[in-house]
Amino acid sequence: MSNVAVVVEKLKSITRLGGTPKEQTEKYKELMAEIIATDDETLKIELLKAYIESIVNENVSLVISRQLLTEAANLLNSLPHRVSLEVSNYALEKIQPRVVSFEEQASLIRQHLSSIHEENLNWKEAAAVLVGIPLETGQKQYSIDYKLETYLKIARLYLEDEDPVQAEAYINRASLLQAETTNEELQVYYKSCYARVLDYRRKFIEAAQRYNELSYKNIVAEDERMVALKNALICTVLASAGQQRSRMLATLFKDERCQQLPCYNILEKMYLDRVIKRSELEEFATLLRPHQKALTTDGSSILDRAVVEHNLLSASKLYNNITFEELGALLEISPQKAEKIASQMITEGRMIGFIDQIASIVHFETREVLPAFDKQIQGLCLKVNHVIESIVQKAPEWMEKTTEQQMSM
Repeated sequence: MSNVAVVVEKLKSITRLGGTPKEQTEKYKELMAEIIATDDETLKIELLKAYIESIVNENVSLVISRQLLTEAANLLNSLPHRVSLEVSNYALEKIQPRVVSFEEQASLIRQHLSSIHEENLNWKEAAAVLVGIPLETGQKQYSIDYKLETYLKIARLYLEDEDPVQAEAYINRASLLQAETTNEELQVYYKSCYARVLDYRRKFIEAAQRYNELSYKNIVAEDERMVALKNALICTVLASAGQQRSRMLATLFKDERCQQLPCYNILEKMYLDRVIKRSELEEFATLLRPHQKALTTDGSSILDRAVVEHNLLSASKLYNNITFEELGALLEISPQKAEKIASQMITEGRMIGFIDQIASIVHFETREVLPAFDKQIQGLCLKVNHVIESIVQKAPEWMEKTTEQQMSM
């Protein structure tokens, strides 16, 4: 009789002989210890499969089955990957018809199986295994933190597989939960994943804002904060030229930590509205990740497009008007392309001016910043006055008391 046959017979005898649940459980555990002690990996796999098949059989009490399967799932962590991978897949297959009864154990096995795929850099398989956990539709009530962490892990794995569409779908699910958790580590994990999704989806200015927020989190290690700051800077440079990017450039330029970054010179030139030559971008281009090197619809890279738009804005502050020919030479692109980009930026309100196609000239107009700023302050003051008036009407005694306290200070 082979070793497998011997073990199968022992497993059958445990069920056949009966006894109290405690006695049966102890016998199963003793047999499991013998199986784990087996040196031959191939034999160990066959024995574990026989053991799993026996304990999830309908003839075994569900209470015993659940306890033993939980212990077996925890033991898988200590086994070699080849053994653990094959046995985990077999266990999931065997409990599938009764998965409702073994939901918690299936989740444990899936988490472990996913970690094996992740270690082997099989990102898509790792994500797919976790997707199988019925976080919203299952019988078990999972905690907010468990669901949030699982969704974030799935999103991160899809990002590693360079599938931002699937990643965004699970980040959106996590978004509904992140406000409900008090776990700061999970909140930081969420911000990190969300920033990466925005980065992959080419929503660079939004990604830069999230990365910049992460760079100030004390819970994040110092070196990781600097990586987040570098990512914020890179995304800001790659973002479309306009007021949002100008504000982000100002924020980063005033952050002294940015001076330690290898791409600081590009940040400085952009903030100071200096024209950037193509030759100056070589070092910066080495910092880009594969998805940031993608080409736009007109065949230029994301970086080239961002720098051309920046240079066009810089030119608008140097010239009152310029011919397409001269603009093309300044931007190091064709006159036709220069006209097209200028037209698009004017249409989108990212640059003030107009185009004279007959004379082949771009005319720039300067926006009066101070009057607009004064108008915004005036509007804010009016809103504050309105709030104060509402408080006086609702709580006049409290307002009078507060005013007296302020006056006496």
